[in-house]
Amino acid sequence: MTHISTTNPATEETIATYDVMTSDVAFDKIEKCHEAFLEWRTKSHADRAPYLRKIAAALRDNADAFATLMTEETGKLLRDGQTEVKLCAQIFEYTAEHGPEILADEDRKHSGGEKRGMITYAPIGVIYSIQPWNFPVYQPVRVLASNLMAGNGVILKHASICTGSGLMLRDVCMKAGLPEGLFDVVIVDHDTSDAMIENKLVRGVTMTGSDGGGRHIGQVATKNLKKSVLELGSNDAYLVLEDADIELAVKTCVQGRLYNNSETCVSAKRFVVTEAVYDAFTSAFVEQMKAIRLGDPTAEDTQLGPLSSAEQFDTISEQVSKSVEGGAEVLCGGSAPDRTGYYYPATVLANCQPGTPAYDDEIFGPVAAIIKAKDDADAMRIANDSRYGLGGGIFSKDEDKALQLARDHFDTGMVRINSFGAADPNMPFGGVKDSGFGREHGGFGMKEFVNTKAIYLP
Repeated sequence: MTHISTTNPATEETIATYDVMTSDVAFDKIEKCHEAFLEWRTKSHADRAPYLRKIAAALRDNADAFATLMTEETGKLLRDGQTEVKLCAQIFEYTAEHGPEILADEDRKHSGGEKRGMITYAPIGVIYSIQPWNFPVYQPVRVLASNLMAGNGVILKHASICTGSGLMLRDVCMKAGLPEGLFDVVIVDHDTSDAMIENKLVRGVTMTGSDGGGRHIGQVATKNLKKSVLELGSNDAYLVLEDADIELAVKTCVQGRLYNNSETCVSAKRFVVTEAVYDAFTSAFVEQMKAIRLGDPTAEDTQLGPLSSAEQFDTISEQVSKSVEGGAEVLCGGSAPDRTGYYYPATVLANCQPGTPAYDDEIFGPVAAIIKAKDDADAMRIANDSRYGLGGGIFSKDEDKALQLARDHFDTGMVRINSFGAADPNMPFGGVKDSGFGREHGGFGMKEFVNTKAIYLP
């Protein structure tokens, strides 16, 4: 492979072509990043903060250009792209404001409180960031902001279909005054990527993507004794309990399934509905999903744009077919329109069975899997009957009961109660089981790739 091309999923037209870098070029970028890190690490956290604030301002200034490119490369709704860039600016601002306090040295007594000690959070070097296409700016930013504040350098390998967005982010950061080389982008194949993980100057690896991809990258990192953070998607269950507000549940679940063209790791994917409210929820949910407007992602009235690529379209189509073969019933959607572009309609599958993609796997597209539960306890059991554990949701009018279920029984990293949302700079983001390990946001990401150093004083 000597070059890659990006394609507009709405028109199937080629956007741009890029040369794939040799390992020598990639390693040179690692060396330059390390050199920049050696200088960057000498700055205090307070001295790093203004750089982050300038990047935040530059992101806001370039929001329209970013949104346009993201829509061209991935089919993301134009307004969703603008919202994404604003979130990225908020992440940089949050990190600039809270980073110096979160990463500040800590005084701590030792030896029974008789002697002094200090804990510091020292940067470790170059962090290799492997990111997916569904949020072309946000995914790399949530790694970049925290690691710049911690004092590290970052090399980004972005998904090939949004190569332009990765390069634009680098250019915006450089124009905002970030030291040259401290953040750079590589366009490499998988073999070169593995070799980069093995490079002695790379001190940590963070990856968002599939559990299969994460398993490979985690193994390469572990073999080389490199710390890794893996966020590997999910098939998040949203529970509709017997006392749920059905109108709120339906409206929120439609939003939760279709957010970002349904291509979100932490979106609502399985809907576990108690028998007592099953008919009421399902009929209203299907009615709203049927009414979703599929179309041009740049149009203001479009609610659902195309899938990101031909490969993604083929995967979704196959997953639906296998689920139906395994017993699922199509309540709406289920077949693609005859038109240019990788469009797939809002789809609802009922009677989803264990052993099929709709029950077991992550469907990264507008396909909702409805599963009937006998009662609230059975719903919680079904929700946890998954190899994944990223997020989930509970709908109940009894907030105390929902909170108790979320805290004590839901085996995921994040739980939403009577609501849906993707991420918040002030709350930790990450999962358990096959959804990976490590946390980003909420201050936690700033401490993932640091040397927590104990200093003993007399």
